[in-house]
Amino acid sequence: MKAQRIFFSILVILLSQLCFAQKVETKNLKNGDLIFVEAEQENLSGAINRVTQRDKKNSFDHIGLLEVEHDSIFVLHASSKNGSIRQNLKDFYDSQKNNQNNLVVYRLKKEYQKAIPLAIKTAKNMLGKPYNWSYILNENTYYCSDFIEKAFRKSQIFTLEPMTFINPATGEIDNFWKDFYNKQGLEVPEGKLGCNPNGLAASEKLTKIGFLTPLK
Repeated sequence: MKAQRIFFSILVILLSQLCFAQKVETKNLKNGDLIFVEAEQENLSGAINRVTQRDKKNSFDHIGLLEVEHDSIFVLHASSKNGSIRQNLKDFYDSQKNNQNNLVVYRLKKEYQKAIPLAIKTAKNMLGKPYNWSYILNENTYYCSDFIEKAFRKSQIFTLEPMTFINPATGEIDNFWKDFYNKQGLEVPEGKLGCNPNGLAASEKLTKIGFLTPLK
């Protein structure tokens, strides 16, 4: 019996690893899927991940909401370059993918998918707003996870949490963020309510589907 338990435990681990390594083709994407962009190690991307990463398996710095319309797929998201936009999936992929990172697809669990139509409608009403470089919540500008949280807010899919800019390695405010806010003439908004891609990805209301296959 002990040997059987060990065998089944190993089998479960292997199946879990296969699941996480699964590739997702565009034909299998669904309306309302969330697409997360893996973080880089340096610059703003690395700084975001450094103070928000929940576990070693997941490290994200950007997120978008998929809208499937007939034979086309669009990403609704708050872009640091272009503000809140509706972007063709191929263009989004090209702008976010590099040699080292992946784009990872998550899906709302079945019992929460009824929130998708309203979320997409809400997101489209937020298009055209500038990017929120202060990451302090307001109604006139949005950052990526803020854009998604607000899109789903009426359905209470995600939860705002106190933000932290503390580097776990030092136990102090990360130097990048000290300089970042000093240049804006602002105090680091430690403890203010907000959200981030890693926090949204950790939601129990989502299921990780797999890595998006390269788009040509």
